[in-house]
Amino acid sequence: MFSVELSTREWDGHVVVALGGELDLADAADVAAELATVAAREPEIIVDLAALEFIDSSGVAALAHGRTHARHAGGDLLLAAPRQPVLRVLAVTRLVDDFSVHASVEEAAASARRSRRVVVPLRRPRRTRWPHTIVPSGTPSSGAEHGSPRQPTGEAGASPPPPRSRTAEPMTVKDGPALVSAARNAARRDPATVVPFPGCGDDR
Repeated sequence: MFSVELSTREWDGHVVVALGGELDLADAADVAAELATVAAREPEIIVDLAALEFIDSSGVAALAHGRTHARHAGGDLLLAAPRQPVLRVLAVTRLVDDFSVHASVEEAAASARRSRRVVVPLRRPRRTRWPHTIVPSGTPSSGAEHGSPRQPTGEAGASPPPPRSRTAEPMTVKDGPALVSAARNAARRDPATVVPFPGCGDDR
């Protein structure tokens, strides 16, 4: 003979399991099995305790067992309208903070709707595009931004020397020693060569 009464009904997308009488060691295992069966069918469960007059630690363990099954199935088990003796046992066993306890079934259903999580599909991350480096005007560029090799410099921050012109500059009288050396080299190669010198022509 059972000392606890158990019935189920639907309420706003939840299964309401109403308990009445006394829930102790004699019926705790049967209540736990019934809650597990309900959780497999509908994991959103509200246990109506308005008619439950007594509960012991075994009954609390049965409720915790049903809550575990409900959460594993993706839902939860809420308690509604407990009497003071039942609420006192939940406080003594330190499980009142683990359960979501509400004053009525309606309040429990409203709380479940507010706390229901919204699943957002994940998106593939976009490839990051790094901005190009902008070199201010007047700043010497190393060429690394455009892929060209870096030009070596003598000192840090020094500008490279300007390119030399391949066009020979005209010689003047000041270049006399250089002309004499060139004339000697030409004479050694060909003694018959006559090399004219600017400003040193024949006075006749």
